[in-house]
Amino acid sequence: MTSRDSAASEITPEVLLRAYACGIFPMAESADDPTLFWVEPEMRGVIPLDGFRIASRLARTARSDAFTVTVDTAFKAVIAGCAAPQAGRDDTWINKRIRDLYVGLHQLGHCHSVEVWQNDDLVGGLYGVSLGRAFFGESMFHTIRDASKVALVHLVARLIEGGFELLDTQYVTEHLKSFGAVEIPRRRYRTMLDRAIVGEPADFLKLPFDRPVSGADALAIIAARP
Repeated sequence: MTSRDSAASEITPEVLLRAYACGIFPMAESADDPTLFWVEPEMRGVIPLDGFRIASRLARTARSDAFTVTVDTAFKAVIAGCAAPQAGRDDTWINKRIRDLYVGLHQLGHCHSVEVWQNDDLVGGLYGVSLGRAFFGESMFHTIRDASKVALVHLVARLIEGGFELLDTQYVTEHLKSFGAVEIPRRRYRTMLDRAIVGEPADFLKLPFDRPVSGADALAIIAARP
């Protein structure tokens, strides 16, 4: 289900948060389209945190610390990376208005990024919205093989450690299926969402955020999940 928005001034970061609490999120037709439309899929993609799967080769890459992983140190650069054309994707749904809204959410403490570095180069990452005990994954990118996958491994470890219970991927792709992503009906998703946004909120920054977390530590957290 989609709903076209025509009034640019009506959407603020605070309105955006309320939309997420209702199970809807914004997209744009392209990077050049100034308008947004609201989306509430009939079938929603989620990755159950207790069912997250890591291929053995990816686990070796994460454990090797070939990449350095940080959080919230280059938020704008991660969004720019996600908005840039990539192999198999010439255009993006991330326009300037999307960027500005999510930067505003980041400043409010409700939007976070995971950055993957090789030496001093940002080679991958992801960003998403945190609300209660739910995390809404928005987009990811990579310029070097496995960089975005390593970002996802570190994100899941952080969500588990911080007490999150819902990881929303919006849609399911073949790529996300390899990590355990599944589709659930809208009604079931809303039940899970309603439960996740009330009560004690999770803590995205429970794991250290002022220094990188090692791949071995991230994998150990995932392996020890309940």
